[in-house]
Amino acid sequence: MTTTPAVRARNLYKVFGRRPKDAVARLEAGASRTEAAGLGTAAVIDASFDVQPGEIFVVMGLSGSGKSTLIRMLNGLLEPTSGSVEVAGSAISDVPAKRLREVRRQNVSMVFQHFALLPHRTVIDNVAYGLEVQGVAKAARLAKAREVTEIVGLAGWEDKLPSQLSGGMQQRVGLARALAAETDILLMDEAFSALDPLIRREMQEQLVELQAKLGKTIVFITHDLNEAMFLGDRIAVMRDGRIVQIGTPEDILTDPANDYVAQFVQDVDRARVLTAASVMEPARAVVPLTVGPRGALRSLRDLQTAALFVTGRDRKLLGWVRDRHVMRQVKANDTDLAAIVNAEFSKVGPEAALVDLFELAVESPLPIAVVDGADRLLGVIPRVTLLAALGNVDTTTSPIPVLEPVTRISDVELDATLEGAIR
Repeated sequence: MTTTPAVRARNLYKVFGRRPKDAVARLEAGASRTEAAGLGTAAVIDASFDVQPGEIFVVMGLSGSGKSTLIRMLNGLLEPTSGSVEVAGSAISDVPAKRLREVRRQNVSMVFQHFALLPHRTVIDNVAYGLEVQGVAKAARLAKAREVTEIVGLAGWEDKLPSQLSGGMQQRVGLARALAAETDILLMDEAFSALDPLIRREMQEQLVELQAKLGKTIVFITHDLNEAMFLGDRIAVMRDGRIVQIGTPEDILTDPANDYVAQFVQDVDRARVLTAASVMEPARAVVPLTVGPRGALRSLRDLQTAALFVTGRDRKLLGWVRDRHVMRQVKANDTDLAAIVNAEFSKVGPEAALVDLFELAVESPLPIAVVDGADRLLGVIPRVTLLAALGNVDTTTSPIPVLEPVTRISDVELDATLEGAIR
């Protein structure tokens, strides 16, 4: 079943100036922003994208890239020069003012950079203001306002004036007001850029938590790349009015569309963006429990490694075995490989951020195992791969390191064992 996008933009242009339609025609014919400047200033050029329900879609760009103009077209504050916008399946371009007000009231709320609070109203009255405009009864709107005020961490501050709050608390009021309106879509234009770094990070974390809990669709505008990488499920990068790339944070970081995007992301904290799934490698030094000690010994020899991961049914990871313990079993003619499986090892889920893997990598003699929710082995992250990912070093031309040595079996000893025990 196809899901209707929460927001759909198609071939959006916004030109300010004397002859905007002529400017669009020139741009559509291939003219650059500069070449069309004599006809008007092109703020947004041929922007197309879908935002899916429940997604955080970040539009990122430097000042003058067109991102703020773009978001204002998404709720009808600016009429496109050309192109169309749909919100929850309904067009908002070229519609009567009454219909546009209905869409804003029912579907879209906006959180502004400079809070836009009413200075002579208390926190609770600011939060309830949107519901008041909608005509909601006083008791009902205050009850809803108190509920969302608590959600954003302002319980106990309901009767304070905005001037009595810190910048971070004022922005929480703005966010609560948007949530109280009970719209499915939040548009946030540089909402955290006026905050100091510590409060900004706290607000980013709270926004992610709220989105996970409430399932809102969020279009977030920012010029800060690290903020975009932290918040976005997908990111649209804008330059000179055009969207030059749309992708996940990992896509943007690991496969930039052009030199501009590559330069933009070169200073990103990769450890906080990349995940285990994005850097893991196939687990080659792995055997099923059913092969027994002799089969494990053969794999140790073939793979030239000193340890193996051991899996059970459905590739569920049971643990690992060491070369000398396998040797001991083979010499003793013991067939129970399970008896020497060590269940202590480092494992993470595929969504784990690389920043959380450093300590595990240092402490473990083995690569970090990447497993799914059922403990099935998906791949491994050797220490060298982790370091290469952080340094943006390509390791694809080198042999994949499977397990780091714990101890080594001499060729003479192993050859003798194999000759005597595995025939």
